[in-house]
Amino acid sequence: MKTILNVIWLVLSGFWLFLAYMVAGLVLCITIIGIPFGIAAFRIGVYALWPFGYTTVERHDAGAPSCVGNVLWLVLAGWWLAIGHIVTGLALCVTIIGIPFGIANFKLIPVSLFPLGREIVPTDRPFAATW
Repeated sequence: MKTILNVIWLVLSGFWLFLAYMVAGLVLCITIIGIPFGIAAFRIGVYALWPFGYTTVERHDAGAPSCVGNVLWLVLAGWWLAIGHIVTGLALCVTIIGIPFGIANFKLIPVSLFPLGREIVPTDRPFAATW
């Protein structure tokens, strides 16, 4: 079922979300200061491409720089992204067929608000990898 939902998601909206996050990541990687944010945008883009069967977890070894980066991200871009995912998710939940896709949009909210210090893992292994 995950594969069917992922394929439908990919065709209807996942590919466009992926492209938008990739373009944003490339723009952010232009400066040295923006590279961590660009990498975070790439991570969100890959998650937005194929969200069913995956979840995000916090990395407890991320440290203070990711906290500061998350505050910057939240103020500059995170809340806009979250509002977009909320509006899209609510619009998708109007129909019964769209409910799983609305839920997928709601799953993107935490990682779009605070992308640094998060890891995307399969739902059958919902723990961050510790190295």
